[in-house]
Amino acid sequence: MLIDTYGRLATDLRVSLTDRCNLRCTYCMPEEGLQWLGKSELLSDDEIVRLVHIAVTRLGITEVRFTGGEPLIRPGLVGIVERCAALEPRPRMSVTTNGLGLRRTAAALRAAGLDRVNVSLDTLRPAVFQALTRRDRHADVISGLRAAHEAGLTPVKINAVLMPGLNGDEAPELLAWAIEQGYELRFIEQMPLDAQHGWKRDGMITAGEILESLRSRFVLIPEGESARGSAPAERWIVDGGPHRVGVIASVTRPFCHACDRTRLTADGQVRTCLFAREETDLRGALRSGAPDEEIATIWKLAMWGKKAGSGLDDPSFLQPDRPMSAIGG
Repeated sequence: MLIDTYGRLATDLRVSLTDRCNLRCTYCMPEEGLQWLGKSELLSDDEIVRLVHIAVTRLGITEVRFTGGEPLIRPGLVGIVERCAALEPRPRMSVTTNGLGLRRTAAALRAAGLDRVNVSLDTLRPAVFQALTRRDRHADVISGLRAAHEAGLTPVKINAVLMPGLNGDEAPELLAWAIEQGYELRFIEQMPLDAQHGWKRDGMITAGEILESLRSRFVLIPEGESARGSAPAERWIVDGGPHRVGVIASVTRPFCHACDRTRLTADGQVRTCLFAREETDLRGALRSGAPDEEIATIWKLAMWGKKAGSGLDDPSFLQPDRPMSAIGG
C-alpha cells in the first residue's frame, strides 16, 4: 500500500506520458513552447506498463489516469492502455486530454479498454479559444467530445479554467451547453503551474465567484462531503438534478486531507503532490535492473514522506520548478 504519515492511502495513479503538447495555453506554457525532454529521458512503453503493473499488483492502485502534456500525441498510447487493461486486478483507466486527437482515437481507445475521458475546454467561443490556446482548433475539440461520447467513453467530463478578461463570464453558458450535450462540467481554479510564472493569486477567478455566476441562472444544491469522498471536485446538483457541476478549488478550498493520488512524471519520477518541489527517481532503478519489490519499496518510501498539504493556501507559495506539461495534470 502507498500510505503516508497522515494516514492517507493513495489508490489513484496519474501517469504523464509526455511533456509535449499541441496547444500553447496561456496558463500553461509560453507560445514558443518549452525545452522538451529527450527521447532517452522519457519512459518507454514497456517501462510505463511495468510501473503500472507494480502499482496495481503491489501497491493497491485501483485507478490510473494517463495525462501529459497531451497524452494523445504519444504514439504508443493505445497499446499502453490495452496492456494495462489486461492486468489483474484490472484498474479503471481514464485519459485527460485537450481533445484535439479524440475524433481519430476515441473508438480505438475504448476498444483497448479505456473507461472514460476528461477533456479540457475553457470556452464555447472559437475566437476566445484561439486567444487562450494560441491555436485555431476549437472545432476539433467539439468533434472530439462527440466522438468520445459516441464511443462510450462516459461520463465525458469537461474541465474548464476561467480567466479574467477572456472567458470569465462564460460559466453559465458552459454549464447550459454541457447539460444539453450530456457532459459533466467541472471548473478548475487557475493554478500556479505556468512555465512563465505569471500566475497571481489576486488575478484568478475563485470558486466562490464561479458559483455566484452559476447561481445567476441555476439553482445549485451541494451534493455533500459524503458523496464527494476523496474526489478533488466539490459537486452541486443543478436545478434539482440529475445533472451535476463540479468545482475544483485547489487554491481557495484545498482538499489535501483526503488526497488519494500519486503521480508519475514522463521521465519516471514519483511526485507525491502536483505542487511538490521534490521528486523520487524510479527510472534509474528500472534501468539498473532493480526487481519489482525494490521499486515498490522506493515508491512506498516516497509516499511516506508526503507533506500534509500542497502549500497553495500559503500566500508566499512558490511555484514548482517544472511546468504542468512536464508533471501531468
